[in-house]
Amino acid sequence: MREPRWLDGAEAGRHLRPYAITGGRTRHSQHTFTLITLVVSRSAHEFDDDTLEPESAQILELCRDRAVAVAEIAAHLDLPVSVVKILCGDLLNAALIIVQSPPGQEEQPSVELIERVMDGIRQL
Repeated sequence: MREPRWLDGAEAGRHLRPYAITGGRTRHSQHTFTLITLVVSRSAHEFDDDTLEPESAQILELCRDRAVAVAEIAAHLDLPVSVVKILCGDLLNAALIIVQSPPGQEEQPSVELIERVMDGIRQL
């Protein structure tokens, strides 16, 4: 007799893997990342690959030469974005990555300022 589909080994492994990678966490307790948060690795000499989980080492390798968005990391590693956010939070805690978050709503110029700039350009 065949096991029910939800107990099928391949399907169970697919759902268990993210849970196992993050230790059951669904979000990072200290850091919040957006899809467009940029991540870059610190120097290769500042960390030891032997102490890292394979997925964390892959993130560091992917972000070694250039800043990469969280969404792009997830796509390259074929991991859910939520898992990548948790792993990046752990790497940030360990000071192995540098992140650049997009500006918040309070840091964006006002609509009035943008309209004044556009009016000034039109008068040129």
